Amino acid sequence: MLLSTIDTVVVVAYGIFIFGLAQWVSREKAGHEKDTSDYFLASKALPWWAIGASLIAANISAEQIVGMSGSGYALGLAIASYEWMAALTLLIVGKYFLPIFLKNRIYTMPQFLEHRYGKVLPVIMALFWLALYIFVNLTSIIWLGSIAVHKVAGIDQDVALFALGAFALLYQLYGGLKAVALTDIVQVTLLMLGGLVVSYLTLNQIGNGEGAIAGFAALTQKVPGHFNMILEPDHPFFKDLPGIAVLVGGMWIANLSYWGFNQYIIQRALAAKDLGEAQKGVVFAAYLKLLMPVIIVLPGIAAVVLAPDLAKPDEAYPTMMRLLPPGLLGLVFAALIAAVIASTASKINSIATIFTLDLYAKFRGERTRAEDGSGESRSEEKHLVLVGRSVAVIAVVIALFTARPLLGNSDQAFQFIQEFSGFFTPGITVIFLLGLFWRKATELGAIVAAVASVALSYVFKVVMPDFPFMNRMGLVFLISLALAVVISLAQRSRPSANAITMEGVTFRTPAAFNLASVGVILILFALYATWW
Repeated sequence: MLLSTIDTVVVVAYGIFIFGLAQWVSREKAGHEKDTSDYFLASKALPWWAIGASLIAANISAEQIVGMSGSGYALGLAIASYEWMAALTLLIVGKYFLPIFLKNRIYTMPQFLEHRYGKVLPVIMALFWLALYIFVNLTSIIWLGSIAVHKVAGIDQDVALFALGAFALLYQLYGGLKAVALTDIVQVTLLMLGGLVVSYLTLNQIGNGEGAIAGFAALTQKVPGHFNMILEPDHPFFKDLPGIAVLVGGMWIANLSYWGFNQYIIQRALAAKDLGEAQKGVVFAAYLKLLMPVIIVLPGIAAVVLAPDLAKPDEAYPTMMRLLPPGLLGLVFAALIAAVIASTASKINSIATIFTLDLYAKFRGERTRAEDGSGESRSEEKHLVLVGRSVAVIAVVIALFTARPLLGNSDQAFQFIQEFSGFFTPGITVIFLLGLFWRKATELGAIVAAVASVALSYVFKVVMPDFPFMNRMGLVFLISLALAVVISLAQRSRPSANAITMEGVTFRTPAAFNLASVGVILILFALYATWW
C-alpha cells in the first residue's frame, strides 16, 4: 500500500514542522553556548506538562504501538497490564524515589550508584545500560518503526530503518534533552489523537457503522477469550502473563526498574524545575498511561476479527491503519512516526548522557555543570557536549546495522524485549531499593546481586524453559535480595562511603498529588473488577 499524495504532504509537513520546532525551543540566548546542564538536563527547568508528556513519548514508541498491539492480537487485553500497572508504579516513583534523587542533585543513575556505593558498581552498570540501550532498546524501536513504515507506506524496510534513525539523530543532535522534552507535548498529542482515530474506525467497522461503543460490544462477543485480564494456567500465553503475578508478582520488578531506575525515563523528572513540578509530571503521565491500551491494544484485538490471517502478530497495527481514508492516514502515520522519533531521540540522548558524564568525564577527572552547577571551563563544557554528540552518532550507526540480525526473526518483539530485559531487572531493582532505603547495603552486596540476577536468570531459563519469565523475575529478585543483604551484613559497614543524604527529604505529598493518586487507584480497581 502506498501513501496518497495528500498523505505524503501531511507526513512531510509534519516532519519539517517538528524538526524546526525542536531547533527553535532549544535555541540559546546570544553569546551563550550549550553546557552539559543545557544539553543533558534541559537546563534543569522542565515544567510538569513537558515532564509528563516526555515520559510517555519516551516510553510509547514502535515497540509499544506495533509490539504491544501485536501482543493484543496474539493474547488479548491481558497485555494492557503493562500499561495499567505502570500508572500505579509512577505514583510510587513520584512519592518515594524522586524526593531522594532531587534532594541529592542526582542527574544520572550511575551517579547515584557512585554516591551511594562507590566507584566500581557505577562503571559496571553504565556499561551495561549502554549495551542494553543500544542493542536492545534502540534497535527494537527503529526496527519496529521500519516495519510500520514498510507496511503502510510501501517503502523498503531497510530504507525506512536508516531514514528513521537518521532523522531521530538529527532531531536531537543540536538541542539535546531540551529539544526532545519541549516538543514531546506535540508528539504525544498527535500520538493519542491518531491512536484514538484508529481505535474508533476499527471498532466502528466491527459494529457495522454504528459507532465505537457498538463495535466494542460486538468485539467482546466475537473474541471473548481476548478480554481476560488475568490468564488461567491452561491459557496458551500463560507463560507470558502468568495470572495473578501481573498484579502481585514479577511485573512489579520490571515496572520499578523501568520507571524508577531507567536513565532514559527518569532523566525527564531529574531535569524538573523542582520536586513539585516533577511529581505533577509523573501524575500527568500516570493518567496518560491509563488511556494507552485504548490506543494501542484495542486495534490489535480488533485485527483478530478484521484481519485474522496475518503472517505475524506485529503486523496488526499497520494493517489496521490501512482502514484510514487519504489525508487521515497521513495524519495517523505521522503520529506513528512521531512516537518512533520521540522515543528514539530520548534513547540517543540518554546514551550520550551516560557515556559522557558517567564514563568519559569521570575518567578525565572532570566535574560538570550538570553535576553541581559550576563545572569545568567553558571550553571543557563545550568539549563534553561535542563528545556527547559524537557518541550519539556512533550509537545510532551501531543500532542501524545490528537491528535486522537481532530482531529480524522475532514474531512478538515486545515480549522478546520484556523477557531479555528480565535477566537484568531483578538485580537493578535490588541495588536501587537497598541503596535508597537501607543504609547498611554495601557495594560488594550490590555487585553480587547484579551478577546473580543475570546468572540465575540464565540458569532458570535453561533448566526450566517453560517457567513463566515474570515468575522467574520475582524468584530471582528474592534470591538476589537475600544475597545482597547477607553479604552486606557480613561486611563492616562504612557509612562514610554513602554520600546520599536523607536530611530534608520528606515523603509527604501535596493534597493535589494525593487526590490524583486516589483517582488512578479507583480507575484501576474498576478496570480489573470489570475484566478479571
